[in-house]
Amino acid sequence: MSKFEELIERLCPNGVNYTRLQDVCSFKRGEIRKSDMFQTGDIPVIAGGIRPTTFCNVWNRSGETIAISSSGANAGFVSFWSVPVFLTDSFSVHPKSDLLVKYLFYFLKNMQDIISTMKSGGGIPHVYSKDISQILIQIPPLEIQQEIAKILDTFTMLEAELEAELEARKKQYEYYKSLLITNFSEYNTAEMTIGDIYDFQYGTGNTIPTEGGKYPVYGSNGIVGTHSLFNSESSPVIGHIGAYAGIVNWGEGKHFVTYNGVICKHKNDRVIKKYAFYILKAQDYNSKSKNSSQPFISYSTLMEPIVKIPSIEEQQRIVTILDHFDTLVNDLSHGLPAEIAARRKQYEYYRNKLLTFKEVKHESV
Repeated sequence: MSKFEELIERLCPNGVNYTRLQDVCSFKRGEIRKSDMFQTGDIPVIAGGIRPTTFCNVWNRSGETIAISSSGANAGFVSFWSVPVFLTDSFSVHPKSDLLVKYLFYFLKNMQDIISTMKSGGGIPHVYSKDISQILIQIPPLEIQQEIAKILDTFTMLEAELEAELEARKKQYEYYKSLLITNFSEYNTAEMTIGDIYDFQYGTGNTIPTEGGKYPVYGSNGIVGTHSLFNSESSPVIGHIGAYAGIVNWGEGKHFVTYNGVICKHKNDRVIKKYAFYILKAQDYNSKSKNSSQPFISYSTLMEPIVKIPSIEEQQRIVTILDHFDTLVNDLSHGLPAEIAARRKQYEYYRNKLLTFKEVKHESV
């Protein structure tokens, strides 16, 4: 029997009663931001979402704070802060009785999907504390709450460490990509334009095919559907127009590219395909596309960069290194994103399991 099971058996073997949040919590609205708050400061401003919207020089909550976004796209999002913060388009939830703040946070986080369905309003969705206050909560003895918080803190800490490692690896990947693709001496290299390596052609059709099929459909930034036809094979796809103009993705196998993407046709045997792909990734075409109100990438912009090309052997060595980093930071099956996703599922499973108690059976009178 685990420590948690022993605690249940000893402290609440017959179950735990339900009570409404309004009976055990108080709710406090955030405040409107004023212009004089935006002087230099390091106090996070919390409106909604997982990160602060900005920083200011005053705070209106300190200690452990549970915040719920009250309006906008992230209405209903539950977050926890252990530092002083300034709450604006959100409200805080404070326990009034023998209710541990961290236990309450994990309970509300476990109810995230239900809270999100409480959105109401027209153009801008809102979530109101009066609705959340009606949610039923089971409050076990404090010792059990502490054990639950301790277990779930371990899961969130592991996830945070993995996310920090992923961010560090991404920076390392970008560094090596730039270094390996651009840092060559004149010895044993050839100089050519990207137009010498690729022919470019805009994709087909202004809409995403809806009939389905076995071939993935690429738009401006990755797969957007499937199709029965293909117009490109094992080659890069570059966003052509809109917010993702200039973004480079790898199209694996046979695939279909819409007009929002650019088909890249490799034509130079002196440059291996995957190395040519990393050359495209190193160009930062996305920043070059933002020269007008509607981001757009032209053929001439794609073709004009001049690059140095090392020997085939050196290209292959570089591709091996960069493929390793790419798998580590982007692969949803084997890399760090896959491990983070697995940890998150494990955390959500145990969070739900730990926060579900048998209900006390009351004898009818």
